[in-house]
Amino acid sequence: MSQPALAEKAVQDALQHGKALLKFISANNVGLTGSHEYGYYLPVNAWKLYADHPPKKGVNTDKKVKINWQDGERITDSVVKWYGVKTRYEYRLTGFGKNFPYRTAGNVGDMLVLVRTGNETFNAYVFNSTEDMEYVQAALGTEIIDKAWGVYPAELAGREETADDCIDRHFQAFIKKIKIFPPSLEFSGTTRDAILDCIRDFKKLTNDKQLALLLDREYDLFRMAESLLCRDDVTRQYKTIDEFIAAASSIMNRRKSRAGKSLEHHVEYLFRTAGIPFDAHAKVDGEPDILIPGKQAYQDKAWPEDKLFAVCLKTTCKDRWRQILNEAKRVKRKHLLTIQQGVSTGQLTEMRDSGVTLVVPEHLHKLYPVVPDMKILSLENLITDIKVQFPGGAGKFSGTC
Repeated sequence: MSQPALAEKAVQDALQHGKALLKFISANNVGLTGSHEYGYYLPVNAWKLYADHPPKKGVNTDKKVKINWQDGERITDSVVKWYGVKTRYEYRLTGFGKNFPYRTAGNVGDMLVLVRTGNETFNAYVFNSTEDMEYVQAALGTEIIDKAWGVYPAELAGREETADDCIDRHFQAFIKKIKIFPPSLEFSGTTRDAILDCIRDFKKLTNDKQLALLLDREYDLFRMAESLLCRDDVTRQYKTIDEFIAAASSIMNRRKSRAGKSLEHHVEYLFRTAGIPFDAHAKVDGEPDILIPGKQAYQDKAWPEDKLFAVCLKTTCKDRWRQILNEAKRVKRKHLLTIQQGVSTGQLTEMRDSGVTLVVPEHLHKLYPVVPDMKILSLENLITDIKVQFPGGAGKFSGTC
């Protein structure tokens, strides 16, 4: 069959069977990028074209299919693979046998047309001429000039999953499993796992932006859990005012406790990721939130004091910042990390005079007044400054957390 006739046949197939995918073949599809991927990538939000069930995170599945290529030129026993484990979330069409002619370096830029003819059967066509590609797209009303793929009919393509959609999917799965409030560490861990899975460039963000995003999204997750688990407390009829106040106090106390723990968990994660050794809540002259490089170094009198750091973590610090002065007395200059949105000039002056260095996420700096001879650090500044002191780690004094 001539190539123009083949393009017409592809269009007829698509119109007859009502489901077709059009995609450009990429270097990744033919193994030229050095990645471990194999086969044609199939867009997730067009899953109805080749899968029987929606994509599911946490599992890998195979669907065996038979594909008729170029109207009888060859038939392959292929597999539609779903990869949903760990960070992967994609479909691939694999299994073409030896000497398959349509996954070569010469096929990059060609257009694959995949028509579903039955539950486990497909017709497939590969076109390399501009005329054929334009004809198929025009005949099916599927424009893919500015993107890698399109579907016929257009309504079969669901909306592409955004990062927010992906995070919400993780959160909904977590909420479905809980019957009581889980430990704060589970909220933080679930949030972090979701963000790492759904935001590809998360680790390229500054530490300040990472912290802000982790805190914001964990609060979203907590509110989802709270709406579910506190629903009866909110809607039930109370017999006395005291019962109502007790229920409200329980909700408020849980919120305040969670906020502090959330800050701790995520700052500790960012310190570990940066390779900074530390102990959390080490019992040394009080119990500093973060002691760097750790308790063992602190108790070693030979360890230089200028290589000891104590970081106190406070969601708000107006009335409680002085607590850090009585902790880890060997540490001469203490660091106080807060997410409070501004404090007074008088309090900043007191912190400066007491030898406390304030650390605030960079986006909040504009909310703080300027105090002479006082520099407010960002989290990025703090981590950079500490890493200078431990270029190769802390050796035997690495933290235990």
